Amino acid sequence: MTAPSGIDPRGPRFAAWITSALLLVATVLGLVAVPSARAASFGWFAYQPLSDATFSPGGSPWTLVATRASQPAFLLALLIALLFVWGVVSPRTQPWSVLFRTLVRPRLAPPSELEDPRPPRFAQGVGLLVVALGLLLHLLGVAWALPIATALAFVAAFLNAAFGLCLGCQLYLLLQRAGILGRAAGSSAAG
Repeated sequence: MTAPSGIDPRGPRFAAWITSALLLVATVLGLVAVPSARAASFGWFAYQPLSDATFSPGGSPWTLVATRASQPAFLLALLIALLFVWGVVSPRTQPWSVLFRTLVRPRLAPPSELEDPRPPRFAQGVGLLVVALGLLLHLLGVAWALPIATALAFVAAFLNAAFGLCLGCQLYLLLQRAGILGRAAGSSAAG
């Protein structure tokens, strides 16, 4: 029974530091951009319909969507989502992975053990889902959606970076044990 080729567990933690910094900035930018007076009057999930007063007379609904899409928090969160996509599709070529392999890992001792690359890849997908949901709801006018989504993703990335606790990896393992995801690496060879 051979183990799948593994990855250095310090690589995803390195990437999580950079990702958590970007997510923190996106969260702060999102909090600054939320129109606090309107959001306070409707609670946490203030909905700003396309007929909002910020709409110019004679303009189209796309004007408000374009305004929301051009906000710095949205643009940074979109970049983060694209990096998550890259991490899911091609983790070896993802920028943080390349940076770790070329600049950081040569300066470190070899890892004591390698880890299965599937849970961190799944975690990238979970991060993508959370941030993409925030982006979509933001475009639809849910005022607090983007800062809440980036804050949730920040907490997960920070826990991974600072403490090695990968929430997405834990979710992967839980789903694997429940039989929802593929079998464990060694169990298919045993049968």
